[in-house]
Amino acid sequence: MDPMCSWCWAFSKTLDNWLALHPDLDVLWVMGGLAPDNDEPMPHSMRDAIASTWKRIESQTGTVFNHDFWIQNTPRRSTYPSCRAVIAAGELLLNGRQLMSSAIQQAYYLEAKNPSDMTTLSECAVSIGLDADQISELITSDAIETKLNSELEFCRKLGIQGFPALLLVNGDAVTPLALGFSSLDKIEARFNSSL
Repeated sequence: MDPMCSWCWAFSKTLDNWLALHPDLDVLWVMGGLAPDNDEPMPHSMRDAIASTWKRIESQTGTVFNHDFWIQNTPRRSTYPSCRAVIAAGELLLNGRQLMSSAIQQAYYLEAKNPSDMTTLSECAVSIGLDADQISELITSDAIETKLNSELEFCRKLGIQGFPALLLVNGDAVTPLALGFSSLDKIEARFNSSL
């Protein structure tokens, strides 16, 4: 997943509900990284395309988006910082990846804050009980960069080209439960048929 993936945001409630049905599963939140570091403002054509995607997702799924994001920010096509923040939170808290992913999504999609900015990522970290200075230092560390690159490679090896992707790994068997947005009943049916 990528916390700045709008389809991942739309899928988050379904995923939470499915995970609640299976509390004993070991869950690994792998960062797939949609867009590398970039300090350049997003071109208007890309802004328009992503904004229209938000509206399409909203109409298809009922997911809420705060469209003020496009007015209040200078968007950049840069999601790796938020991916690093999720990985860093996982180093500091037992369920830190899930908590940080959720905090980033809430800040981005509901509060119109920009997760490409370190200040937003620090605020998200504080909101889940982490120290702003500690997380900022960790996000920019070589260790987190190495972990991100490893996870990007892992996604490539599995052939994952889009998000969200929910995979069941059982020994050497890898079964896709969702490749893209999916409903709870479909995920559960795929899960049950894979057992």
